[in-house]
Amino acid sequence: MQTTTLSFANIHNHGELFANLLRARRQSFIVQNRWDLPEAMGMEFDQYDTPASRWVAVHQLGRIYAGIRLTPTTARVGIYSYMIRDAQRGLLDSIPQDLLYDEAPVAENVWESSRVFVAHDTPEKLRRVVHLHLIDEMTKAARDLGATQVLGLISASWPRWAKRRGLDAVGAGPVMQIEGSANQVVSINLADKMH
Repeated sequence: MQTTTLSFANIHNHGELFANLLRARRQSFIVQNRWDLPEAMGMEFDQYDTPASRWVAVHQLGRIYAGIRLTPTTARVGIYSYMIRDAQRGLLDSIPQDLLYDEAPVAENVWESSRVFVAHDTPEKLRRVVHLHLIDEMTKAARDLGATQVLGLISASWPRWAKRRGLDAVGAGPVMQIEGSANQVVSINLADKMH
């Protein structure tokens, strides 16, 4: 099993990996979750998939097991910045504006984690290992980018895996029902993991 962090600078070195990641996102979010999201050529994407972002893939022999997108909180594309901030600003109808306790940060050292998924067809016996690889690579990639904090809107079950991975994570907003599941913005402190 491999983990790869993709960027527009290295995407050409990885063949179909990025396209396969977007195909797996489509399967996870549009087909399985039935979310109304943009898609083209069998791939899911949105306004946050820009050269400013990075994409973490857990994969083996062309098969995508899991993925995460990392976006700097300083990103700007037209009226958009990053998903959590744009939701708070009322730009996204599908996510409540009151998702954070405080104002969404805009700082070089804070990155957002979004589009987090483990593929539905990942065998149960591999799920824990896949999840561990995904979180480890996300943490490493964020640190390499200079992040001391990562914000993510994720399943409210996050306390179970955060402790197992030794992550310093706290809820940064209330638990909310979105698309029929409990979610919460979580802040992961990476400052003590910097080398």
